Amino acid sequence: MSDRLPPLRIVVADDQRAVREALATVLDAEPGFEVVGLAADGDEAVELARRLSSEVVLMDLRMPNVDGVTATRRLAAELPAVKVVVLTTFADDTSILGALEAGALGFLTKDAGREQIALAVRSAAAGQAVLDPLVQASLLRAASPVGAGTGASSTDAAIEAPGPAPAAPAPLPDDLTPREADVLRAIAAGQSNAEIATELFISEVTVKSHINHLFAKIHARSRAEAVRYAYDHGFVTPAL
Repeated sequence: MSDRLPPLRIVVADDQRAVREALATVLDAEPGFEVVGLAADGDEAVELARRLSSEVVLMDLRMPNVDGVTATRRLAAELPAVKVVVLTTFADDTSILGALEAGALGFLTKDAGREQIALAVRSAAAGQAVLDPLVQASLLRAASPVGAGTGASSTDAAIEAPGPAPAAPAPLPDDLTPREADVLRAIAAGQSNAEIATELFISEVTVKSHINHLFAKIHARSRAEAVRYAYDHGFVTPAL
């Protein structure tokens, strides 16, 4: 009897046929992936996810009939076990926040490479998020009242990266350990579990353990909520 796990079942939703077929080809080439359906709009994405028992939907946002945000919200309500990763050309604040609030676990722009997309899909299936750096900047603007009225353009804000705060508050809030604080800062900087493991010289298994403890302490259900917590509690500050 084989110990191999069944492939991860994926639905790709994009209104452009050439794009969804290209994405299907890329994903099918990844070990452990199987694209089971291609959807041209959000309504079809929900229906295929239900009928084909998919585990992840790779979702475009701007689609006819039912858009990606509405479809993501429906999946979260009707099929909560199905995880959504947004892959879109549009990375404006409204699109980003709308998708994350609807329940998307990952958000990438179509500039993302094959490895980034595969990582986001695998992470979503495991209940973890991978967020494009632009998403980090958008969450910062949403969480901080400072950005309004400063005269900075939205383009300037989008390219600014958060920098580490000089020091974490002492004592740390919510009984966080210093290592959990390090992991939180890395999450807020948009790093993946593998990147965090490399930077902190620990294994990915240990990173996942820290993240589980961290999320439980701060009552975060996703990386997006952890990023907001990090900004709100001074673990990271915007670069000036």
